[in-house]
Amino acid sequence: MPYPASSLAKVADAPDRDGWLAVVEDLTEDEGYIHPLGARHWAFFTDEGRDLLVTFETMESIRARPGQMPFGHDVALRNGWSQLCLISDGDTWFRDPAVYRFFDRQVDDAFFEDFDRVLFYGVGPGGYAACAFALTAPGAQVLALAPHATQNPVQASWDHRYPEARLLDFTTRYGYAPDMTEGCDHVTLLLDPTVDDDAMHAALFRAPWVTRLSARYLGDRIEPALLRLGLLPEFVELAMAGTLNESSFGRLWRKRRNFGPYLHNLLDRTEGRGHEKLAMMVCRSVVTRLKAPRFIRRMERLMAARAEKAASAPADAGQAG
Repeated sequence: MPYPASSLAKVADAPDRDGWLAVVEDLTEDEGYIHPLGARHWAFFTDEGRDLLVTFETMESIRARPGQMPFGHDVALRNGWSQLCLISDGDTWFRDPAVYRFFDRQVDDAFFEDFDRVLFYGVGPGGYAACAFALTAPGAQVLALAPHATQNPVQASWDHRYPEARLLDFTTRYGYAPDMTEGCDHVTLLLDPTVDDDAMHAALFRAPWVTRLSARYLGDRIEPALLRLGLLPEFVELAMAGTLNESSFGRLWRKRRNFGPYLHNLLDRTEGRGHEKLAMMVCRSVVTRLKAPRFIRRMERLMAARAEKAASAPADAGQAG
């Protein structure tokens, strides 16, 4: 059963991490649990349905959300699913023997076999974890946003974004994420391929059960962008059903054509590469569909630059003669 509004209000008003943990512990007293896993991780479970959504989220991202509940909890509640959220204090990459032992226990107890469908979800370091721990639930689906294959400097020496991760061990259990997806029904990687490091990580997932979906020009904040677009819950629902593919993604992804951050990034890319004609096409497409003063101004500047260039061409030609 969904939690009472009064109980959820207490979660939303939790003043700090310890207060949040105390409120959620009270919340799950009758159904579910929240258990510490070592010093920097927790497992938060609610038992609501025959489908299970497993997410990997940070305490910081959860407490920054409206209502201070995990993304996975909100999507599961909307669909009548059970949910298991692995929570980290910071970007730990869930590289902790206490987390390994937790998943070992789920395997020993045949926990995942109690559900009809299981989906692992995460973004960035959480996307890495979603792929790495999916090994424990054969037949599961995975949806990973901008996932990492590893932060082992031997295998990913080109990725310098997380220097603190280089101190972690990615060579032991649940280490190299692409290998851990064997046994999954399907793995869907959703990323912006114009972010070079993300594209290189995705290229390391080479198995036939992996699909890469391209969300160009969302940058390295792909999850917040998809949330603002209102698309992420739908992608999760399709992934749970095993129907998130190029066709179903493409139909929903058309919504980006009205999304300001995407359009601005697209225009910046075209102008930055000197494609004035393409930039003009982008501006015209936007201003015919949307109220977009910024695009009108940029189109006017492009038109003025084109006119100035055309006016100067005969004089230049004459001087050359």
